[in-house]
This record gives sequence, structure tokens and C-alpha cells, in this order.
Amino acid sequence: MQPLIVTVAAVGAELAPDATPHLPYTPERLGETAARCREAGAAMVHVHCRDDAGANTSEPSRFDEALRAVRSRSDLIVQFTTGGAIGMSAQERTAPLRVRPDMATLTCGTVNFGDEVFENSFPIMREIAREIARHGVVPELEIFDAGHLDNARILEREGLVRFPAHLDFVLGVPGGLAANERNLSFLTGGLPAGCTWSVAGIGRAQLPMAMLAIAVGGHVRVGLEDNIYYTKGRLATNEELGARVARIATEFGRPLATPAQARELLGLPAAGRDA
Repeated sequence: MQPLIVTVAAVGAELAPDATPHLPYTPERLGETAARCREAGAAMVHVHCRDDAGANTSEPSRFDEALRAVRSRSDLIVQFTTGGAIGMSAQERTAPLRVRPDMATLTCGTVNFGDEVFENSFPIMREIAREIARHGVVPELEIFDAGHLDNARILEREGLVRFPAHLDFVLGVPGGLAANERNLSFLTGGLPAGCTWSVAGIGRAQLPMAMLAIAVGGHVRVGLEDNIYYTKGRLATNEELGARVARIATEFGRPLATPAQARELLGLPAAGRDA
């Protein structure tokens, strides 16, 4: 099997800073967290940004600070969100791309998100895909529901994305596809040849989905964006969540991908751009 790429989604958009003292919502704290996650075995960090009060922001200067903070302390692949936060326009969501991270997410369809709606109509998806390409960033296709795979194929036919691609299956969001073995098997069974994939299980599904991906050859996303607990009632840190997955993979006999190995697997340049 390929070496395991561990991605840490360290901040997210939905989590309030007062929900856990471990949320690294400033660039400085994110950089420190990234270094610890790298030591724990991670190869990539998925980045949302907050302002000093902890509110969501798409301000490019804040993402630039975050990028510099991560790169000054580690060689992790840096992946920006273009999901942003519920209610942001496509222009707001793509503004950070001018900072030119290594990768950026492209959510491939609208989905109910708890009591809200995460809107990704075809006009929105097309705009984001064009901006990702314009800035020379490699996309990760985010799949929250089964129909999102078909949407991705439509974008490919229109020349807006290319296969093989890297996909992240975000399973267990209330309103999206449930996090279970049957759904993951269905999604991965329909991928074009050569694609790579990771899974992000939400809440208590994070660990079982990670263990399943380790066993069947996929990759793993963990972190406080998706789950704030290490065990029931005990708050986690990002590096603890990454280290647990790394330890399980090692016990299973699956090697961990370094950032350099992950770059090769994902088709990224051998070295990151200058910060």
C-alpha cells in the first residue's frame, strides 16, 4: 500500500474558540501546532483562518500570515479551504488563493449542513475551480454526498478539473452522507483509475473511518475541525489526533508519508513555493 498521508484540519469554520482551549485560531498558534503535528507524523495541514477575536475571515493577509507561520516551522503541505464559512460568497472564498498555497479544496456540491445549507451550485463550483486553476494551485475535491462524485465528473467534462485527482470524503456531517463502511466502499469503488483519496469522519466517526482508510489503502484527515474529543468527555489537541492515527498505522505495518513523499503521491512540486 502507499505510505499513509495524514492531513490535520486544525481550525475549521464552525467551531467556536470557547469550545476548546486547543483551537489554534491565530497564525502564530497554527504554526506551533503545525510543527507538533509534523513531529506526530502528519504530512499536510488544512487551513481555515480566524481574526483575532476568533471569527471566520477570508482576508488574504491573514492566510498569508498563516502560510508563513506554518512554513517557518515545518515542511508540511499547506492546503487552504475554499469552503470558507457558511454564507460567504464565492469571491470571498477564493480570495486567499492569491497567496498561492500548495493545495485548495473544491467542494463538489451543495449539502445540508446541520440546520444550514452549504451552497455549492454549479456556477459557484465553476468559479472556484477556475480561480484554483488561475492561481496554479492543485485542487482536492471534497465529497460530502454521493451525487458530488457525479458533479465532479461534470466539471471534468467541462475541462475545469482533471482526473486522476485527489478526493476527500467528508462523511458524517448532519445532512450529508453517513460515515460507515458501506458508503465509503461505494464512493471509492467508483473512482477513476489513478485517483488518491482520504476520509474525514465527523465527530465520533473520525477514528473508525481513519482505521478503515488505513486498512484499505486510503489516506486520513483528522483534527479539531472535525472532532474535538480524544475520548468521551476528554478534549483533544490536533497533534494527539494525528499521533494516534500515526501510531495505529505503524502498528498495522503501514508507513507514514513524509511531506516530500506526499507531494509525489499528490502530484505537487517537489518543494513548496517561497513563503
